[in-house]
Amino acid sequence: MRSALLIAIVALSLASCSKFSKVQKSTDYDYKLRMAEKYYVAQKYHYAQQLYEELFPLMKGQPQFEDLFYKYAYCSYYLRDWLQAENLFKQFVEVFPNSAKAEEMEFMRAYTYYRQSPKPELDQTNTQKTIGLMQTFINTHPNSTKNKEASEIMDKCRAKLEEKEYGSATLYYNMGHYRAAAIAYTSLMSDFPDSEKSDAYKLQVIKSYYLFAMNSIEEKKTARFEQVITECNDFIDRFPESTLKKEVENYQTLSKNNLKANNNEQITKTN
Repeated sequence: MRSALLIAIVALSLASCSKFSKVQKSTDYDYKLRMAEKYYVAQKYHYAQQLYEELFPLMKGQPQFEDLFYKYAYCSYYLRDWLQAENLFKQFVEVFPNSAKAEEMEFMRAYTYYRQSPKPELDQTNTQKTIGLMQTFINTHPNSTKNKEASEIMDKCRAKLEEKEYGSATLYYNMGHYRAAAIAYTSLMSDFPDSEKSDAYKLQVIKSYYLFAMNSIEEKKTARFEQVITECNDFIDRFPESTLKKEVENYQTLSKNNLKANNNEQITKTN
């Protein structure tokens, strides 16, 4: 039974290929265009794409060219050829800047970069490109019905960039590079000032500087514990209602105690 089904599938596939081959060999371009449309509607984008590609240079300047260009671009998109799709969406807008479809194609160009945006730990060039193009789209089309979706995509991209930057800072912390971690967490706060996690990032700055001070030579501990205390004071000023405040106050107390002990030791050595 399974063997018969497999044979039937192969036979249908071969028949389909044979039919498409006949279409390709035809010299009737109107017929080819009709078949390309038929394949496109049937979501057989691989076949439609090949026919549109052949007709593309022949249809330039003709009334059907705009629609052909539009569907040719979408064939690449549906076939997940993001680079080709992005290029065609961009070219469409350049060739037909006044088209009713130009706004849609601008959005889709930005969206192809979003589809290429990888996991947070990987290179985020496409994520940054998405944000830039989506922002340009919103600025260019302030009344577009796509702006809500564009804003949501930008928020997701920013969250991904924030996660990546947090991961880099945490890697420094876990490796024991505490000064580098503190600087990275501070940069994270600066890059994402509206983050809901700002107080948690600030706590990581404090913890990093505290461990940096604890692992310092005696001569440098005073200045470094003073820096921890400064960071703690800044936290309390900026996040007075934070649930992390008590933990910060604990680091503040520990730093003051270490500072006092270190100063006493210096006095003893002097005497």
